[in-house]
Amino acid sequence: MKTVRTESGNDALLQREADEAVRILRAGGILLYPTDTVWGIGCDATNADAVQRIYDLKRSENKKSMLVLCASADMVVRYVNRAPGIAFEVMEMATSPLTLILPGAVGVAENLIPDEGTLGVRVPDHAFCQRVLRGLGRPIVSTSANITGEATPERLQEVAREIVDGVDFVVNPRFEGKPTRKASSIVAFGEGGEVQVIRE
Repeated sequence: MKTVRTESGNDALLQREADEAVRILRAGGILLYPTDTVWGIGCDATNADAVQRIYDLKRSENKKSMLVLCASADMVVRYVNRAPGIAFEVMEMATSPLTLILPGAVGVAENLIPDEGTLGVRVPDHAFCQRVLRGLGRPIVSTSANITGEATPERLQEVAREIVDGVDFVVNPRFEGKPTRKASSIVAFGEGGEVQVIRE
C-alpha cells in the first residue's frame, strides 16, 4: 500500500512540473530540461521568437543543430509532409534514441527550417518529455544545452551558468529519468526512401 502512495505522489510531482513547463512554453518561454539523451534547451517549435531566443543564447543560427521532439509518430506526420513510409518503420524499430531528418517540414517556426526544407524529429522514451509534449500538443525544440562550440553537458551541473541564467525555467533534475548521456543517432531520409546515416 505504501509503495502505491509513493508512486502516485511521484506521479503528481512529475505532472506538476510538466504543467509548469507547458505554461512557460505557451507563454513563449524557453526551458532547460532533461531528455532521454542529454540536457537540452527547448521551446514551442511553432514560436519563431522563442526559437530566436535559443539561437541567441547558444550564439549560433545553425538550424541543423535544432531538432524537435514529438509525442508520437502521429504528431510527427503533422509537421513533415513528404516523409517516406520506411522512416516510420525505422522509428518503430529503434531500440535507442534516434533522430530522423525528414523532408517536407511544415507547421513549425520558419527559422527552424534549413534551406533543404527538412526537420529533425525524435520521439523520446522519457516520462517528463512525454508529459510536456502531450500537455502542449505541439513539438518542442531540443538542442544541446551549451554555447555553440563548447562541450555538450551530460548533467545539469555541467551546464554553463550563462545558459542556466538565460532560460525561463530549469526543470528539477529529479525528473531526469535514465538518460543515455550521449547524443542520439541521426539518420536522414529522402522523399524516395533514400537513407543516409549522419551519426551512429
